[in-house]
Amino acid sequence: MAFDGIVIANLAKELNDTLTGGRIYKIAQPEKDELLLTIKNQKNQYRLLLSADAGLPLVYLTETNKQSPMTAPNFCMLLRKHISNGRILKVTQPGLERILRFEIEHLDELGDLCRKTLVVEIMGKHSNIIFCRDDGMIIDSIKHVPAQMSSVREVLPGREYFIPQTQDKQDPLLINRDQFLKVVFGKPMKLSKALYTSLTGISPLIAEELCYRASLESDQPANTMGEREQLHLYHMFELLMEDVREARFVPNIVNDGRIPVEFSSITLTQYRDLTCRNYDTISMTLEAYYAAKNTVTRIRQRSSDLRRVVQTILDRDRKKYELQLKQMKDTEKKDKYKVYGELINTYGYHVEPGSKSMEALNYYTNEMITIPLDPMLTPLENGQKYFDKYNKLKRTAEALESLLKQTHDQILHLESIGAALDIALSEEDLVQIKEEMVESGYIRRKNTGKKVKITSKPFHYISSDGYHMYVGKNNYQNEELTFKFASGNDWWFHAKGIPGSHVIVKSEGAELPDRVFEEAGRLAAYYSKGREAGKVEIDYTEKKNVKKPNGSKPGFVVYYTNYSLTIEPDLSGLTLVD
Repeated sequence: MAFDGIVIANLAKELNDTLTGGRIYKIAQPEKDELLLTIKNQKNQYRLLLSADAGLPLVYLTETNKQSPMTAPNFCMLLRKHISNGRILKVTQPGLERILRFEIEHLDELGDLCRKTLVVEIMGKHSNIIFCRDDGMIIDSIKHVPAQMSSVREVLPGREYFIPQTQDKQDPLLINRDQFLKVVFGKPMKLSKALYTSLTGISPLIAEELCYRASLESDQPANTMGEREQLHLYHMFELLMEDVREARFVPNIVNDGRIPVEFSSITLTQYRDLTCRNYDTISMTLEAYYAAKNTVTRIRQRSSDLRRVVQTILDRDRKKYELQLKQMKDTEKKDKYKVYGELINTYGYHVEPGSKSMEALNYYTNEMITIPLDPMLTPLENGQKYFDKYNKLKRTAEALESLLKQTHDQILHLESIGAALDIALSEEDLVQIKEEMVESGYIRRKNTGKKVKITSKPFHYISSDGYHMYVGKNNYQNEELTFKFASGNDWWFHAKGIPGSHVIVKSEGAELPDRVFEEAGRLAAYYSKGREAGKVEIDYTEKKNVKKPNGSKPGFVVYYTNYSLTIEPDLSGLTLVD
């Protein structure tokens, strides 16, 4: 996520093209650090969101309106007094700074034409919205910054506005080759860091992208680069800056499945393995990115209670399983006790009373062994004692065998629920997972009197060759897809030996092309616990070979005839049908 100088340049171009000449129709302050301006221009109406929130500063055009407080804050009232019905002359960006300047023309109380500047600084926790006179004097700001808060710059009414020079950085749009080589390659730090600490508006993301385009290792020390490598990187940098100067922007979002990873105004070639979607405007990009990011964050927050329950039970069951395995190992000596008993009954007649041991030939191995004896017991009683130990350990082993299977199955079931929580993208998905946990006895059902409504559906993809592929989001959907939806000649895919989704490919009686098997395998790998691995082994077979064991948990299957492939988790080339 990089709201860097290049994204700001893209925004400046878009807002200049869209808002120049428009009049400010409404000014609202829906949040403490946020403004929503309504602007009318050439019979069109636009809403401009300006946020100086320390955690999420934003600027973009939106169609979404927001509820305003009953009483407008002082900063909002001040703006209404000065620039209501004001005309936007232009939107500019100084250098490649993360700053937007809105120059506004309006009539003052005497009817004279005046100019004001609304400055929006997108600088993380230091973000601000500052209202200035045309001579640069600050009238007010949405955040006041006194000297006690910042020794670099005060942001208070009556102070002069200036851009703080907190670091000795060069303007990427003006720097020449010699300056670039000197400031970047003279630093004893990794190359990517040398780029973004030397040049204004260049984020770590753009620095990594430049290194990738130049085929250079980003973590190699900058001052160890050869002349050829230096010139090649400068050439890539200059090409990028030429695109910025000429406003050749490509607003896009890089997604990992449905999860947004990054947004940018340039093509991010470093993410070739992920899906990239281009947008018409940077505003549409930002709104879509943060809406998707907010959805993912909200779902993760909502699922945290379910994750906690799963993890708590899982930790307990894993400890129980380790203890049961240890107990099972202890029962392995039962056969030794049986042999001791048999040998005492066979050879014990010559043992003298009070003996603590006896030597005997083990006729199973044809070796002499020493058998410990209790001197207070007769040979017959010693033999019976060993038979009692044998029978007790035998009964324990039989009981543990059943308990081990039960505990192991529950661990696998909980891991599969955890995998389902990882891929949940909506509250509807969580409802079905929670229902499974209730029915499995992991959590209690609340007696609301209402029947739980299940609306979540499996993912539906179209392969490159037009075949329909379905992916279960949880165990209930896996079972539904495999045993009710799929027919005998459809193909079934699943990650080998790890929790994951069932993938069904509808064959429609046709022989599938090789590419379909690869794409279905990539789906099964992606929607499994092996998603972060470089390669995942996938088992696949016709659905008719997949069976459900009696009494097994939802989504659990067995199969004895299958093929295998090893493939990377990847969704490129696949079309998701909403």
